Amino acid sequence: MSAPLFRDPIYDGAADPVVVWNHVEQAWWMIYTNRRATAGGPKFAWVHGTDLGVASSLDGGQSWTYRGTLTGLEHEWGHNTFWAPEIFWHDGIYHMYVSYIQGVPHDWAGHSRHLLHYTSPDLLAWTFHGTLKLSSDRVIDACIYPLPDGSFRMWYKDEANGAHTYAADSSDLYHWDVIGPVITGSAHEGPNVFRFRDSYWMIVDEWKGQAVYRSDDLEQWEWNNRILDQPGVRMDDGVIGLHADVVVQDNEAYIFYFTHPDRVEGVDHASEPARRSSIQAARLDVVDGKLICPRDEELNIRLRPENEPRHSPV
Repeated sequence: MSAPLFRDPIYDGAADPVVVWNHVEQAWWMIYTNRRATAGGPKFAWVHGTDLGVASSLDGGQSWTYRGTLTGLEHEWGHNTFWAPEIFWHDGIYHMYVSYIQGVPHDWAGHSRHLLHYTSPDLLAWTFHGTLKLSSDRVIDACIYPLPDGSFRMWYKDEANGAHTYAADSSDLYHWDVIGPVITGSAHEGPNVFRFRDSYWMIVDEWKGQAVYRSDDLEQWEWNNRILDQPGVRMDDGVIGLHADVVVQDNEAYIFYFTHPDRVEGVDHASEPARRSSIQAARLDVVDGKLICPRDEELNIRLRPENEPRHSPV
């Protein structure tokens, strides 16, 4: 399989992917933050004003075709910012929780970030259900996983509280009660929770690779390992892996992450060449109790069609 897995053909800034089976189209869809890497504007305007890009695959994730951007998400006037979607299929409905910033700021600080909730029967027609009331007005990067009792837990980044991972619980996916911090310590973002090889796992992006935590019950998390922290050898993969999603099928798990291929020593990270980003994929494994990611091995993804929710408890 070729690397990188996907590059956005419009702005060349694909980031923060979520990979989900489209039950209507019978294809795998990758929905991602459509960063405007080739856009002008001052400072960090290029990471704002972003739509959600869509690519699809009919061959189990081997190859991806750009399809456009999601529409119908506007709930107020203006050109606004959508980041890092989480999409969760439950009882025939897709629930999307997406990070949202009003307008197109040119700096990181000084503006609120919220999580918005939408639903859709087909990933195309979206109904807006409102802004979630969580632990602060600086929250992004949602991840949803069902709890053993049939309720749901959301993990997210709270930038106002140490850029730590917080959690909230819901019985219906519409109303959420904050339960507080889950992963503290150093700042991080992009939590992603999945079950693989008889354990629950959480990865978080520390901007120096993905920190890995393990749990038996989705309550207590212990440090396990760090992955995607060493450069790979494939094209566009010679840097750390950023904000990732994981798809588990049977005894196999695949991680989809993005890289900034040109952010190497001697290159100004704020320069336009360093803005572009590529989506990559790799296999996960568990060896001696540690989650590992052999990112340099030859990869042959063959995701099968899914008839059940991808996050069903095992």
